[in-house]
Amino acid sequence: MSIFKQKPKTEREKVEERREEVLARGKKFKYPMQYAKHRLMVNTIIVAVIAIVLMVVAGWAMLYKFQDTGDMIYRVTQVIPVPVAEVEGARVRYSDYLMIYRSNLITSEQQGGQLGSGEDAEAVREAYKQAALYSAVEYTYALKLGRELNLTVTEQEIDQAFDEHRKVGGVERSEEGFLKILNDNFGMNKREYRRMLYLLLMKAKVSQEIDKPAAEQAQKVERILAESDNDLRKAAEELSGPDVEYQETGRLVDNMNVDGGRSAAAMKLEPGQVSSRFLSSNGDGYYFVKLIDKTDSEVNYNSLKISFTEFDRRIAELYANGDVEVFITISDEAERAEEE
Repeated sequence: MSIFKQKPKTEREKVEERREEVLARGKKFKYPMQYAKHRLMVNTIIVAVIAIVLMVVAGWAMLYKFQDTGDMIYRVTQVIPVPVAEVEGARVRYSDYLMIYRSNLITSEQQGGQLGSGEDAEAVREAYKQAALYSAVEYTYALKLGRELNLTVTEQEIDQAFDEHRKVGGVERSEEGFLKILNDNFGMNKREYRRMLYLLLMKAKVSQEIDKPAAEQAQKVERILAESDNDLRKAAEELSGPDVEYQETGRLVDNMNVDGGRSAAAMKLEPGQVSSRFLSSNGDGYYFVKLIDKTDSEVNYNSLKISFTEFDRRIAELYANGDVEVFITISDEAERAEEE
C-alpha cells in the first residue's frame, strides 16, 4: 500500500476528463470519410502511376519489339509522335513509317491478293517495311532541309495537288468518290493523303532547291535548243549521262496520260515547239517536251528529262556516315525478298 495518497479529483476535473474522452471517441465518427478519401486518393495515384508505367512498357514492346502494324497502334502513333528513327537528329515519325508501309501493303494485296502467313509472305512484308522506313527517312530529311532553307508547302498547294490527283486520267471524280478510291486501294483517309502530299511536295521543293547540277544541265539544254532549232534529240546526245533521259512516244497518247505532266504540257504547244523546262509532277526532275502532233484529245511528243540526283546522294552519304539511327530491327528476310 502506497504511503502517498492520491488527491481526490474535484467534480470539475472529473467533468473535464469525461469531456475529453467523449470528444476523442467522437472524432472517430465525425471524420471517418476524410480519412477514407485521403487513403482512396493515395491508392488511386499509385494505381494510376502503375497503369501508366505498364502502358508505356506495353506500348514500347508493341512498337519496338513486336513491331505491331495494326489499326490501334497506328492510331496511337498518330496521337503520340513517337520516333521510328532519327536522321541527323531529326525524329522520323513512326506514324509516317506506318502510313507508307500500310498503304504499300494494301495496294499490293489489292493487286495480287492477300499475302497469307507463310515464310515467303513474311519476307515480302519485311521488304515493304524496309522500303517504307527508307521513304520515311527521306521525307524527314527533306522536312529538315526545308526548314533550314526556309521552304514551305502551303495548304493551297496541297489543295491543288489533291484536285489534280482527283482528276488523273481525265476523269472528273467527286471528292467522295476519290476518297473511296483512296480508302479501297491505299487504305488512306483524306487527312492521311494530305499528309502524304505534304511530304511529297516538300521533298520535291528541296530536291529542286539543292540540285544545282540539274539546274546547270537545264540551262545547257536551253542553250543547245536555241542553237539547233529546237533539236531535243541533239540536246540529249550532247548531255548524255545517267541523269539525262530522252524518250519518244512514237504515237498519239491520251492528253491526260499519267506521265509526269508531259502530255498536259505538250497539249499547250504547236508542232515543232519545245516547252520551257518544268518540274515533273512527282518532283524528281526537270522535263522538256517537244510536240510532234496532236488532236483534240491526244498528243505525240518527244521529251528530255534531267533527273535530280543531289538529294539521293546526300541520303546515301547519311547512311554511309552513320547519321541515320533506326530504332527497329527489320529481318534479313527483306533482303531475300528483294533478291527474289
